[in-house]
Amino acid sequence: MVRIAEIQAKGILNKSKIFEYCLNPYTGCLHGCKYCYASLFMRKYSGHAEPWGQFIDIKVNAPELLRKQLPRARKGTIWIASVCDPYQPVEASYQLTRKCLQEISRYQFPVFVQTKSDLVVRDLDILTGIRDIEIGFSLATDSDRIARIFEPGAPSITRRLKALEKIKSRNLKTFVFVGPILPQKPGKLISMIKGLADKVFIDRLNYSNQFTNFYQQHNLEAFAREEFFEQVKQVLVGELEKQNINYELIF
Repeated sequence: MVRIAEIQAKGILNKSKIFEYCLNPYTGCLHGCKYCYASLFMRKYSGHAEPWGQFIDIKVNAPELLRKQLPRARKGTIWIASVCDPYQPVEASYQLTRKCLQEISRYQFPVFVQTKSDLVVRDLDILTGIRDIEIGFSLATDSDRIARIFEPGAPSITRRLKALEKIKSRNLKTFVFVGPILPQKPGKLISMIKGLADKVFIDRLNYSNQFTNFYQQHNLEAFAREEFFEQVKQVLVGELEKQNINYELIF
């Protein structure tokens, strides 16, 4: 059973260590990714006892809060989202991300949208009206089979690539986040995103007992070792340089 609750948030536009601001319309994420760093602290922070991926708090007043905060805020990039997926399944009905984007578009704050969901293409009518925007997908593997193991509630890699293609066709700035590096054929992954991503970010698994235990349960512990991450990183970098695609290493 998934616990869904509608809540009144105290604030929605928060300071970020990576960008000037982060915006999370939801607490929790129904994609339930097994490696999500937010799962290490969000249950305690939010007071939830349910397993990660089985609770979601809907910040129903998010657009209203943003409407009040934006006029007083110093202009800076807004990261949507840092500890949830802004286009997880409940967004289809609640449309909080869409409503927040409408508010942002009025003030033309720069926006960095990161998701695993092809639902983002629903909002292209708004996204194309924001002058400074980057839209990207987390693609930690080239395999739909591997993605189903590690990202059970997220749309398939195939669907994400089709959405990325549609976004790129609108001449919007795009990126791909390869992180954490999951089992994959790195050369194949780069060939899949060629022409679709303006930049690629690469990261590895952040170790914790929770994550490494999951790898062991699926007999995948060989893919949670430093040697694997370094080997794949080298191949990814080589392919990206060969294809003349900009990239940034996070480890």
